[in-house]
Amino acid sequence: MDRLLYTAMSGAQHAMMAQGIRANNLANANTQGFRADYEQASARFLNGDGLHTRALARSLPAGTNLAAGPLQQTGRELDIAIQGEGFIAVQSGENEGYTRAGNMLVSPEGALTINGHPVVGEDGPLVLPEFSRLEIGRDGTVSLTPPGGGALIEGGRIKLVRPEEGQLQKGLDGLFYADQPVPLAMDEDIALKQGYLEGANVNVVEEMVQTMALGRQFELQVRAMKTADDQARAGARLIRGS
Repeated sequence: MDRLLYTAMSGAQHAMMAQGIRANNLANANTQGFRADYEQASARFLNGDGLHTRALARSLPAGTNLAAGPLQQTGRELDIAIQGEGFIAVQSGENEGYTRAGNMLVSPEGALTINGHPVVGEDGPLVLPEFSRLEIGRDGTVSLTPPGGGALIEGGRIKLVRPEEGQLQKGLDGLFYADQPVPLAMDEDIALKQGYLEGANVNVVEEMVQTMALGRQFELQVRAMKTADDQARAGARLIRGS
């Protein structure tokens, strides 16, 4: 009975973890640049004498779906979206993080930010002089029109990177970080689109279907645990002779 109990318990724990991941995806279905997560698990065989006939479910760190989301036209000059693969570099404390969100703001000091994180340029965080208009080229070059008009001046270039597969890990703050201490190099071939934002790559229907399936799976595991408990109680009564 104890074998059934612990096996069912490991399955129920994984189902609960997976439900949390799916719920987080649904909660961020309208978050710009959000990348959906998915649960991962493996079988863990128990040590002991004899054949490996007992395996428990072992939850692994969540994976992330890096597929591109839909582009939404906003017409706002500070909104940018990456076309295809790539990430925008931002400063996160002492580290360099990467994001697909492109809803930029300009701080009172002239710093370009995304969700409070300074946008990184070729030589560090981008700080712009006063301007009346702003244009962002396909390669991330920021061109400014002075307040009084006149010729465009260059305000820097947004750092765009293209990590290799498996090179980034998602942090608790929603940003991605490289698996190495050295910041990723700028990629010259990534193209930006001004006046657009990338939506989340969350398929709401699929997430809801998976949530319902995980709910049924959790219920089955709980029933199995109850069956194991009932069998243990019945065995104890037989031993007592009552």
